Amino acid sequence: MPPSGAVLLLHGVGSNESDLLGLADGLADDVLIASLRAPLPLSPTQFAWFAVRFTPQGPQIEAAQAEASRQALIGFTQALQAAYGIAPRRTVIAGFSQGGIMSASAALSMPALYGGFAILSGRILPELAPHIADRAALSHLRALVAHGSYDSKLPPSWAERSDQWLAELGVNTTSRRYLIDHGICAEEQRDWLQWISPWLQEPTP
Repeated sequence: MPPSGAVLLLHGVGSNESDLLGLADGLADDVLIASLRAPLPLSPTQFAWFAVRFTPQGPQIEAAQAEASRQALIGFTQALQAAYGIAPRRTVIAGFSQGGIMSASAALSMPALYGGFAILSGRILPELAPHIADRAALSHLRALVAHGSYDSKLPPSWAERSDQWLAELGVNTTSRRYLIDHGICAEEQRDWLQWISPWLQEPTP
């Protein structure tokens, strides 16, 4: 039998594919977990989805690299679904920090491939705006926006912007804040499981 669903996990800048495996704890055994390595090497064990500089005016990204990573994630998702017979509505893409950025980029631009996405201590790139699908195409998506209230890398104002943007797009969004810096805490792990588990157990439409 094919997997009941798939979860794609995207690590943050300077990390690797082992970083988010804890998010698979507690998920059903028949859910396929794909933890991906970003394409840009920073060291033998550190990778990024795109280059970014933090300036007084805010983060400045290498837009061409971000776009290449978005396209690569879409292609990987399509190949995974075809290989394992996984329904798009049973496919969730989630990431931390820069990985959360990329999860939003993939899902909002190609919503037909996903049932939902999670932005964990990340943001939605303003540069994504021309690629975002229309409200009708986004109407089935579910989103989780989780962020530390004391985040020193990406201030919580970015999460607030994500909430506002997703509301304008009509995306069903669960938003949570935690008394932490830039990271994932035990409470956030529990909220993640509460958000995703019942959904993956629903009958396929």
